[in-house]
Amino acid sequence: MEKMPSLSPKIPRRAIIAASLGAVFEWYDFFLYGSLAVFLGQLFFPSDDPLSSLLITLAVFGAGFVVRPLGGAVFGYIGDKIGRKVAFLATIITMGVSTALIGVMPTYEDIGILAPIILVLLRLMQGLALGGEYGGAAIYVAEHVSPYRRGFYTSWIQTTATLGFLISLVVILTCRQLMTADDFKSWGWRIPFLFSLILLGISIYIRLKLKESPIFKKMQQQGQLSTRPLKESFLNPANRYYLLLALVVTAGQGAICYAAQFYALIFLQNSMKLDMVTSYLLVGGAQIVAIPFFPLFGWLSDKFGRKIILLAGFCIPAITLMPAFEKLSQYINPALVKAEQYFPIVLRTNPSCATECEEAVKFLNARGISYEKSSVISDNARILTLRIGGSQEIYSFEADQWNNLLKQAGYPTAIDYQQINYLGVMSILSFLMICVALVYAPVGAFLVDIFPARIRYTSLSVTYHIGSGWFGGFMPFVATALISRTGDIHAGLWYPTIVAAIVFLLSIFLLSSRTISQRMMDDEKLRSPN
Repeated sequence: MEKMPSLSPKIPRRAIIAASLGAVFEWYDFFLYGSLAVFLGQLFFPSDDPLSSLLITLAVFGAGFVVRPLGGAVFGYIGDKIGRKVAFLATIITMGVSTALIGVMPTYEDIGILAPIILVLLRLMQGLALGGEYGGAAIYVAEHVSPYRRGFYTSWIQTTATLGFLISLVVILTCRQLMTADDFKSWGWRIPFLFSLILLGISIYIRLKLKESPIFKKMQQQGQLSTRPLKESFLNPANRYYLLLALVVTAGQGAICYAAQFYALIFLQNSMKLDMVTSYLLVGGAQIVAIPFFPLFGWLSDKFGRKIILLAGFCIPAITLMPAFEKLSQYINPALVKAEQYFPIVLRTNPSCATECEEAVKFLNARGISYEKSSVISDNARILTLRIGGSQEIYSFEADQWNNLLKQAGYPTAIDYQQINYLGVMSILSFLMICVALVYAPVGAFLVDIFPARIRYTSLSVTYHIGSGWFGGFMPFVATALISRTGDIHAGLWYPTIVAAIVFLLSIFLLSSRTISQRMMDDEKLRSPN
């Protein structure tokens, strides 16, 4: 077996480190909002139903993904026409400033409806910036190294999303531990956002020292730059197949990554009702375990080809996501899982039921209890029926009565932290993060490989952020909405499971190594000094 490649003196370390660090900081900025989603919901979208607040918060989180393709088009145009370095600087400044502004903005309690409106606008600015960042970082690194080692070297860029997420968790957790819960809720939550100003200064300093990529400089010298990168990317029939291929692959990657990484945190906090510190430590620990697998899978994609690694990355999560999250529930709250198994709950409501039914749903959601939810359209039907187990039925909602009956059926009122199987939880979470590495590590090199250098920045950035951004970014919202709709805390996992399965089947027929090999040879010629 070949030894894992190491950075040679011929490969500019500064270029790879600078591109990676800048990307880490941008992902940190972008994920701060998502990492604090459960908490920010009550500050900017207050409601007496925490699940409703979370849904709105996640919808705004998804709004940042809606505009990412537009950011890819804008900064991609700059990167293909003016230079990779200029686009780099523009994205990091836009991201850093918009993130810091979130840290100083007033909440709903201060200025009412203006608060969420301003928050949405700042999230849109973050989305625009990230739309140009990822593609630029992957391309910049790829164009500095041999095309036949792209998988390994660009895999370091792929770690940046995980590292950015991890750093956001560490900073938030540190702030939370250094102050009381009231202080954190009052003003402490602002510190992680303001911290981005320090990261912004570091990023600008590093990126000002970067040189342009050798492939871009060679095209510039030879007059090969595209004059209309947007038109050439999307109206050229020869490029349409590769746009479709990129959309398919990144859609699967996005759905899997956001399910296994970001949604896992929401699941622990919102569905499992784990406290903030415990959930952050568990997810952060699993991310640390998974980091070495990014360069490993990137290297394997160089050795055995992108196709086989990507197919494995789609197939394994499609089979394991649902049982993995079910196992998480069992390891975290075995008493609840046992009660749901022997005394399943069915909630039937009549359309005429309003306030009472809403309170009943809130009650069950607040306890993290899975239940079968259905509507009965009949004038003679009771407006609300709760069935516990095979026979016992209650026809009205009264919190104390429901609490007593659920307790008799073995439903716990809260998580017993002494009963948590921490080793089992860490094993499942680490497995999920390794699945992220498997599908994400080769994607950067794959996208660089399939697009010609003259329109690479535009084509890669727009398609990546439509596929990964839209299919992945809205995954937490769709999953949470499915839980609210069905009452099953695991129902949200059907979304990434189905997307991964469809993408796996499509990729079997669509992925080809012929064009990738040709692009590699073209880039090797551009990198040649002659």
